[in-house]
Parts: sequence; structure tokens; C-alpha cells
Amino acid sequence: MYDLADVLPDAEIDPGTNLLVAGPPLTGKREIAFDILASGAEHGDGSIIVTTKDSADKVLETFTGSVDPAVDPSVGVVDCVTKQRGIGTVNDDPRVKYASSPVDMTGIGIKLSEFLQEFYEDRGLTRNRVLLHSVSTLLMYSNLQTVFRFLHVFTGRIQSADAMGIYVIDSTAHDDQTMNTLKQLFDAVIELEENDGDDEPQIRTAGLSN
Repeated sequence: MYDLADVLPDAEIDPGTNLLVAGPPLTGKREIAFDILASGAEHGDGSIIVTTKDSADKVLETFTGSVDPAVDPSVGVVDCVTKQRGIGTVNDDPRVKYASSPVDMTGIGIKLSEFLQEFYEDRGLTRNRVLLHSVSTLLMYSNLQTVFRFLHVFTGRIQSADAMGIYVIDSTAHDDQTMNTLKQLFDAVIELEENDGDDEPQIRTAGLSN
């Protein structure tokens, strides 16, 4: 079982579960997703981050800042940003693999599979948490049908690897039909709502048993 750190302390997640974290901007979606990832790293889980928004350097900085300094986490990043920006020549290394852009969904899927295989077979990590940040960026570059097909394959990979998938989406950037279509792909949803005059957003969950 996987836990959800301090976000939902009593919730336990079955291996192969795909979890959508949805909410408006500035409600802490990204922080919650990284906390769930970091909590796993501190218990020895592998961490794979697919970033369509920030460079690998920035993502690694955020991730390592979330993890206990005494822990040396097993982490891999699929960077879909750096090559698109054309900043110098970049080559894959043990921690970072590069897809050409957020549109390169075949490339993203291949790099994810490589990390899952490496973590499982070479490093002996049978528990892995995979974060995709963010689905909204994918929808900026491709239509809903294309993104749906990609996520259908992506979530299937998570399921077959007994991993846990965490996906972040800006719910206010998309219409209800888009959100409802995408939600079908996930086993559970954490929805963050803005709270007037309160620092803490409200968390609503669907599909999670405590």
C-alpha cells in the first residue's frame, strides 16, 4: 500500500492506483503532489517526475527540498521542456531523460518506461511513485482526444508496474466536459477548493477509502 503523507494521513492507496490532484491556481496542488512523492522517497520508494512545465534542474531542486536531507532519494526526471527551449545540447544521464517537447507523447512514454524498468530491474525498487506535472500543459499543446489516449496508456503503465501515479491539473483552465472526460481515467481525485479568508484550501476526495 502507498500512503498520502500528511495530505490525507489515513488514506492508503493500492499499488497501481492513479490519483488526480485538481484545483484552481495557487491552491497548493504542486506542493501536495511533491509532498506525496517526497513521503514515499523517505520510505525508500522510487520517484519519477514527468515535467511538462519546468526544467529538470528546477524540478530536482523542488523535490530535494521536500525530502528529508538525510535521505538520498532514487529519483528520475523526464524533462519535456529543455529541448523545446533549445538551450544548448542536452543528453540523458542517470537522473534525467529528455523528451523533445510536451507534444512528443511517444517519447515521453518511452522515457517513463525506461525509468520504470531501470528502477524495478536494476535498482530493485518495487515501489515507485510517478508524478506528471502537469496535464494542463499537455492540453495547451494537444487536443483532448490526443491527451486522453496518451493518459490512457500512461495510467495503464502505472497500473501494470504496481506504481502510484499522481497527476496535477488546473481545473479552472478547462471546461467541465474536459474535466469529466479526463476524470474517467483516474481511480481517485483530490480536489482543492479555494477558501475565502483562509490559508488552507479545502480538500475533497473521490474514490479514496480512509
